Amino acid sequence: MGETVIDETVRPISGALMSFYREEEFEYMADENERDEFMDDVDDEFHGRDAREMENEDEYDVLVRVTDTSAAQARKGKDIQGIPWERLNITREGYRRTRLEQYRNYENVPDSGDVMEKECKQVAKGGNYYEFRHNARSVKSTILHFQLRNLVWATSKHDVYLMSNYSVIHWSSLACTPSEVLNVSGRITPAERYPGSLLEGFSQPQISTLAVKDNLLVAGGFQGELICKQLDQEGVSFCRRTTFDDNAITNAIDIYDNLSGNVHFMASNNDCGVREFETERFQLLKHFTFPWAVNHTSISPDRKLLVVVGDDPDGLLVDSQSGKTVSPLVGHLDFSFASAWHPDGRTFATGNQDKTCRVWDIRNLSSSIAVLRGNLGAVRSIRYSSDGRFMAVAEPADFLHIYDTKMDCKKRQEIDFFGEISGISFSPDTESLFIGVWDRIYASLLQYSRKHTYSYLDSFI
Repeated sequence: MGETVIDETVRPISGALMSFYREEEFEYMADENERDEFMDDVDDEFHGRDAREMENEDEYDVLVRVTDTSAAQARKGKDIQGIPWERLNITREGYRRTRLEQYRNYENVPDSGDVMEKECKQVAKGGNYYEFRHNARSVKSTILHFQLRNLVWATSKHDVYLMSNYSVIHWSSLACTPSEVLNVSGRITPAERYPGSLLEGFSQPQISTLAVKDNLLVAGGFQGELICKQLDQEGVSFCRRTTFDDNAITNAIDIYDNLSGNVHFMASNNDCGVREFETERFQLLKHFTFPWAVNHTSISPDRKLLVVVGDDPDGLLVDSQSGKTVSPLVGHLDFSFASAWHPDGRTFATGNQDKTCRVWDIRNLSSSIAVLRGNLGAVRSIRYSSDGRFMAVAEPADFLHIYDTKMDCKKRQEIDFFGEISGISFSPDTESLFIGVWDRIYASLLQYSRKHTYSYLDSFI
């Protein structure tokens, strides 16, 4: 992933009424020259009216009014995001067509998405595994780096953590209320003393990635920061800068239990490093280096193997103890930013800017066993349900695909909405699926519930 710069001239795709953005139109961009190429205005015919030019202020108030949407309201016809299409100058179907035509996938390797689009077919829709439950617009999911989309984590079917501007927010789907867990708008200093911890802390760290598991929260920053917090304790436990490299951004964090039951986490950085830490005293255990910036790392269920992907089309399967390469992963055409293991420990998936998710089997790594293509752009996030039944694959915007692994990913459910995806997360019991949506007006947290078929009830009908 390239060095980031700040851009203050973010422009909407369709004016103030519909402030949805293309993937590249974020405050933080990978390269200034590449950014400028993406900043051309969309044709005026697709732009809504500017709110400042509206004659009827009440009409604008209706458009931006923050209202949640329940499953009951959605069944009666309300848009799940609360978008009042009847008041806009374009229908939902028309805007969807426009998005599919106008959205430009960000690529580090030119035309990688177009090449893959010709080579692989889209899996047929028809699955119906999770149903809409609630859209919470009172909690605003946000993104700081357009390529990093791991900012939503569920610790139960009712509890989810996400980034919202300078805060990590806890959202309770039972109480429907947000509460602040961590605020990084000022100085962050550790409340506990551990070797290697920066006692002076950080001043206004910019959070690039996040991970939450059970009682532990770990946030990574643009300057290689690591911030560790126990959710049942006040303050921050540990602060550290993993590297002082000029290009040090923390791209991903993976929290897991080791074979002894102790909690560890792994940080993937732009300085080409992968670092493993324990969480009793937050000490560095291992540090592996690779030939390219590491964008994401996942450890296998048996803790023996690592999937390592980054700024190279080929990923790596690596021995978790030695850091030595077990096998290259050849097939993608661009840089990868996502990976995940199936709970069976035999298969795993990687997501790439060539618009595909590839599924691999460790028993034969000469080629992937499935190539799954998206609609709009890069695969930015992948999650397996804890029972292994489903794999959720998130594009940068608008689409989340849920594949049935029991059917070898040959059937999928497509969840269709509008807005950039900040992160996705299954609850540990698989009952809930959360999707963070970033948008100037319609930012929210979507919640879906797993559908169940109780065949034993048929006898009573």
